[in-house]
Amino acid sequence: MTARSEVVFLARAWIGTPYSHQASCLQGGTDCLGLIRGIWRSLYGYEPELPAPYSADWAEAGGAEALWQAAARHLVPVQANDPFRMGQVLLFRMKPRAVAKHVGLLSERGPLRFIHAYGGHGVVENALSAPWRARLVARFDFPDVR
Repeated sequence: MTARSEVVFLARAWIGTPYSHQASCLQGGTDCLGLIRGIWRSLYGYEPELPAPYSADWAEAGGAEALWQAAARHLVPVQANDPFRMGQVLLFRMKPRAVAKHVGLLSERGPLRFIHAYGGHGVVENALSAPWRARLVARFDFPDVR
């Protein structure tokens, strides 16, 4: 079993990594999914699957919920009424009727903070403010993390 604090420690090592669409290279470049993939590799030593090419458009409407489906294949879903816990993977829908295409990692419980990557900023740690919480559609745990 891995402690949640270890997951957050691994995520914080990525802070400052520049944004690079579809990349997953610590300090070299990453996007939000690449950050989660990098944490997974550090925890388990391999990639669960390589993602298919995807657009950077957060407003992409319609289509399959590919990121949500991949998260459900490899991560453990958290019930909506369960408490927020450090190390949870957060999935966001950035625009109404758009597919969920942004992920981050909960880093603090009080006040809530998360680590994520996005264009023009790279990997940063931000407050999980009301606007971010309004976009949150699902939470997941890494397997065997307590």
